[in-house]
Order: sequence, then structure tokens, then C-alpha cells
Amino acid sequence: MQSIRRPSVPASIALVAVLLAACGTTPQQPAPAPSPEPSKQPDIVMPPPVGPVAIPAPEPAPTEPPPPVPAMTPVSFAALPGWQQDDLRQAWPAFLSSCRVLAKKAEWMNACAQAARVDARDNAAIRAFFETYFVPNQMRTPDGADTGLITGYYEPMLRGARKRGGAYQTPLYRVPDDLVTVDLGSVYPNLKNMRLRGRLAGKTVVPYATRAEIERAPLKGKELVWVDDPVEAFFLEVQGSGRVQIAETGETVRIAFADQNGHPYKVIGRWLVEQGELPADGVSAQSIKAWIAANPARRQELLNVNPSYIFFKEERLPDASVGPKGALGVPLTAERSVAVDLSIVPLGAPLFLATTHPADGAPLQRLMLAQDTGGAIRGPVRADFFFGFGGNAAEYAGRMKQRGNVWVLLPK
Repeated sequence: MQSIRRPSVPASIALVAVLLAACGTTPQQPAPAPSPEPSKQPDIVMPPPVGPVAIPAPEPAPTEPPPPVPAMTPVSFAALPGWQQDDLRQAWPAFLSSCRVLAKKAEWMNACAQAARVDARDNAAIRAFFETYFVPNQMRTPDGADTGLITGYYEPMLRGARKRGGAYQTPLYRVPDDLVTVDLGSVYPNLKNMRLRGRLAGKTVVPYATRAEIERAPLKGKELVWVDDPVEAFFLEVQGSGRVQIAETGETVRIAFADQNGHPYKVIGRWLVEQGELPADGVSAQSIKAWIAANPARRQELLNVNPSYIFFKEERLPDASVGPKGALGVPLTAERSVAVDLSIVPLGAPLFLATTHPADGAPLQRLMLAQDTGGAIRGPVRADFFFGFGGNAAEYAGRMKQRGNVWVLLPK
């Protein structure tokens, strides 16, 4: 075990003396600690408070486009402007011509049979007939518009010869032997009235020659007649048929539509507008011909814009007062026949047209017959007004570019 030693007395007295001495002396204060140097770190700047962050709204789900408006909407005869004022006796012969074809179809059979009992001299009786057996249908485009383009056409007269020579240098061709036509409706019923045209290359049908290609490689041996004006020959194709006075004999023959090369019809007037050559509101057959006369070197360039090419056949002309046959196969009646889009309007059907006359803008409201069609006639509110032959027909047809409404009359 560890021992504890006690101190001696003298040592204790000395220690007491020391302690007493200490009590009599002011104690020294310890030196203050040095202040810490300021921090060398940069000041911290707090960013401004951030507000609530907007959450992007979800994109709306794609909506289905509105369904297309029906092409035909039934209305009453009271909706037809000018119906009561039209002299329907002028349209009656054209309607009876349509019935020669339509009477073979079940839906038209009764109406055409009843027409045989109507007095053709009685305007009121004819009006009552249509109001009894037909329903007018307002034509509209898929977006609902009820106004469309109404153009005009006519039967022109050209000068020609059986043989090439002198001024007669432009051929009108017969249907070429190698042109193949396929009726698509016979294979696909939904493609009724649509045809594919071309030529055979081996076992494949390929496109037939365009206008430009036919100009470069003429169809030798297929010339029907030669005419003296290439521009008038082009416009004959646009009209679809015409008359030619033969130089050798003085006779006049009808040159009728026979077939087409299968290429789509392109409007040369639109091309002139796009090129800045004509104003949009100044296009007519007359202004196009004037442009060609002023730019003869560019004539074929312009004509080749339209790749479509028409082939013709010759018909006798026993009665000069009878119009050419339209697509229905019956003679057209001046100012009572129209060309329509037969994929929409039944060929042969009566329709009521409300437009204006190109000469003076007067109302042109009358019963017409859909007896023809054409490459440029597309859409439900679209019609080509047949002005006939001679007189002012060419002038009116060339300037006809009016807006109008169309109602198709269908049997009840």
C-alpha cells in the first residue's frame, strides 16, 4: 500500500507567509486574446424568391374534321329563284330527249312515262309535271358552299380541207389504233364512269403520248381533216365538237368528240395568270387568243401546258339546226343543255341553274338538262352552259365565267 508522508512544520510556515504576501498584491489581468480576423469568403447573395412554376396544360386531343356536307340537299320548288318565271316549254324538247335514254332506268321510268301525257304547249302543265314527279336538290361542295363556277361552251366553225396544203397545215386526228381504253367501273363498281386510257407496252398499260409528244411525233395516217388555224383547232378540242367547212367541196361536216389521250385537262388561262401574263379577272377565250397573237413564238409553249388531246370522228350534218351529241348520246339544245360532273350529277337529269349572263350580268335562271360532260367540269356546284352555234354563241361562251347555284331535279 502506498504511504502518505505529512510535511514538516517549518515548511508549512513558509508556505503561509507566501500566501499572505500574495493576498496583499493586486493580481495581474491576463492579456486579452486577439480578435479573430474577418473571414475572407465572398458574401453569399440569396436569389429572389421564386413563384409557383406553371405546369404546361396538356395538348388537346386531335379532333376529327367535320364530316363533309352532302352534295345534295332536298328543298322545295319555292327555293328556286325564277322557277315561276321560266318558260319551261323551251326546255321541254330537251327533257324528252333525255327521257329517250333515262326511261330505260327503273327510277326514271314512271316520270318519263307520265311526260308523254303532258301538253308541250302548256307552260303551266309542264311546271305542274315537274312539281308532281320531282324533288329539287340543292348542290353544295363538301365544305358547305352552295355557289360555284359556271362557264360556257359552243359549237365552232372551222375552215378545212381533206388534203394537206396551202393554209391547211394543222391536222385533226382520228382515234389512234394503239389507244387502249379500260372501263374501270366494269371491274370496280365504285369507279363507275371512270376510264383508264393508255397504250400497251408488252403486257403493261402505259400513259399515252401527251400533246407535246404528239406535236413532236405526228400520228401519220390518222388525219381526219386539215384546218387552217392551230389556235382554233385547240379551242375545238376545248369545246369537244364543231363544224368544218371543206374547201374542196364547200360542204360542212360535223367533227365530233371520239376519244381522249387520258391525260388530265389543264387550263391554259390559269397558267397565263400564274406567269403574270394575264390578270386573274381578265381571262377569257378572247384574251387568250389576243395573247397568242401578240406572242406567236410562245404559242406552242402555251398549248402544251394542257397535255390532254382530243381525237375526233366525222358525222353528217343533215339538219344545221340540230346541235351536236353530248355524252348522253342525244343532241344538245342551245341554252338548255349543260355539261356536268357525271360522277356526282346523273347524266340526263334536269337541273335548275341560277347565274348571270356574261353580256350584261342580267339574271340567268332556267331549267337545264345535264346532257354532257367535260374534262374541266369537276365538282357538285359546277356547270358548263351550252350556247349553241353561230350568232353570239362564241362571244358569250368565251366570256362566261360567272358564279351560280345549281339544283338537280330527281324523281320522287
